[in-house]
Amino acid sequence: MITRRQFFMAGSVLLVRPGSSTGGRLDPVTVAKYVTPLPVPPVMPPVSRADGLDHYAIGVRRFRQQILPPGSPPTTVWGYGSERHPGGFHSPAYTIEARVGRPVRVTWVNALMDGHGDFLPHLLPVDPTLHWANPPGGVSGRDTRPKFAATPPRYQGPVPIVTHLHGGRNADYVDGYPEAWYLPAARNIPQGYATEGSKYTDFAARFAAKEGFFWEPGSAVFQYANSQPPTTMWYHDHTLGITRLNVYAGLSGFYLLRGGPDDLPAGVLPGPAPALGDPPGVTYHEIPMVIQDRSFNPDGSLFYPESRRFFDQFAGPYIPGSDVPPIWNPEFYGETIVVNGRTWPVLTVQPRRFRFRLLNGCNSRFLLLKIVGNPLAQRPATPAVPFWQIGADGGFLPRPVQLPSLLLAPAERADVIVDFTGIPAGTELFLINEAPDGPFQGAAKAAPANPETTGQVMKFTLRPRTGRDTTVPPGQLTLPPFVPLGEASATREVALLEHLMPPGGGSTAALLGTLPGPVARMWSDPITENPAVGAVETWRIHNFTVDAHPIHVHEVQFQVVGRQPLQGAARAPERGESGYKDTVITYPGEITTIKARFGQPGLYVWHCHILEHEDNEMMRPYRVGPA
Repeated sequence: MITRRQFFMAGSVLLVRPGSSTGGRLDPVTVAKYVTPLPVPPVMPPVSRADGLDHYAIGVRRFRQQILPPGSPPTTVWGYGSERHPGGFHSPAYTIEARVGRPVRVTWVNALMDGHGDFLPHLLPVDPTLHWANPPGGVSGRDTRPKFAATPPRYQGPVPIVTHLHGGRNADYVDGYPEAWYLPAARNIPQGYATEGSKYTDFAARFAAKEGFFWEPGSAVFQYANSQPPTTMWYHDHTLGITRLNVYAGLSGFYLLRGGPDDLPAGVLPGPAPALGDPPGVTYHEIPMVIQDRSFNPDGSLFYPESRRFFDQFAGPYIPGSDVPPIWNPEFYGETIVVNGRTWPVLTVQPRRFRFRLLNGCNSRFLLLKIVGNPLAQRPATPAVPFWQIGADGGFLPRPVQLPSLLLAPAERADVIVDFTGIPAGTELFLINEAPDGPFQGAAKAAPANPETTGQVMKFTLRPRTGRDTTVPPGQLTLPPFVPLGEASATREVALLEHLMPPGGGSTAALLGTLPGPVARMWSDPITENPAVGAVETWRIHNFTVDAHPIHVHEVQFQVVGRQPLQGAARAPERGESGYKDTVITYPGEITTIKARFGQPGLYVWHCHILEHEDNEMMRPYRVGPA
């Protein structure tokens, strides 16, 4: 058997190189690049704006979308869209535009049903041996790891969903807790199935006590306070044990929070951004971009592994003959790059400043982004235009930071200005990716992505400028005052661990744990992190694995204090980490220190945002305040 370390030391094994067999998948080299304009996500239409809040009705549906270039088959995906405005379903979804201090109420509807009202099975292979939502377990067995007498096939029943607003500071009952999922209100739910997760009823009752009404079957109503500084957030599925599949199938979208005393006046930063009711043909100078990796079958359908064999050729025995899940893969790296729902798109820009809201929406892939003149240049390539980062996960940085490249782990966001001023019309520039086609261990520790495929992201084509650019040059920007956290009242020592198949084989799970020890903790173990309401705590995250992990803590925006090798000197945060964050890269063999204020009581989670890790035990509940 090939060990996990051998598997990746050999190079980009999961990503098929040109000329090699794709095992029946669509060869990424045959996909034409830069023939499709970059789509700019429109604004999600609300149902109403009344009583001091904005109300949306957003469903999850199945549909076909042209992700591959024109002339290629369309792809069946899932996506969010307005239930009251037909035709608005897309992956990624339309953007929710929110204002600081004005609540947003969303009725999230699981509409994964056909025209007859029967449930739709998952597009992708669901591994029922994980600790997952498990609707077939009924009320007593839901949200558990089932036991099997023989290795089971993929689950093909109704699909649970629950949506998380990533980056939001909200009450726990509207946070998208992984056990608060719900099935569609289909007419053919099998007898004995649980239709809601184990936390759904409790959270629905608490919402009703607060807002005066209960949730309808097949839906949940979440109200977001928006009582935080303006920032770039995103919403995505967060169901226990199948987040990787639901997000890969298409369930994600931007949530942009604007206004309040910590925003900048209109005209200072590049704009306009998309607005509700825009006519066709509007030119935008602020554009949200979600970068994802996907693989396809020749018929245009999404490819995702149906067996553990795809990862390391391990052919069994699987559960129950071992502790190796039969379908789950420890990571997955797609063979094409998709931006805003299109493979390798092109954006026409002018010699002026643009604001890009960048999100790494990949399941496992880290991104190291540069703008260059030649997409096939030898790596590391020399950047042609720098990034000016002005914001991170939690809002504006203390000051703009000029960067030759931009590192984003899964779920991280960067608010950047790219200044094309002075670049001649007709110039072509390329956004490339130099992170590896496999687990990330540090920018200099692996071969960069394949320059012919996943090493390219999108193209910029310069045309003559129309009108004046009166925005402030990024190096002269004065950003809103940054207020750091005070002194911490407690320090917690937590750990990132990995369980390997003996002797030295592949991973069966990545885990979170505690020190001293370290002691690995499972999702179902008693809570070990229990900050007091309002407490400022320091968390020291010890990474005992061989890979970097993006760690996300729900409910809070934290400061990155610094990093220190397990043996060696400490170093300060990266310059792009000088503001507030909710997701941080923890490097192998290092202690990453963060500091957060836990502002409201409730039950939340912290986890790795490599979604394959999150779905198999690398997630833990934590509670703020008393139980």
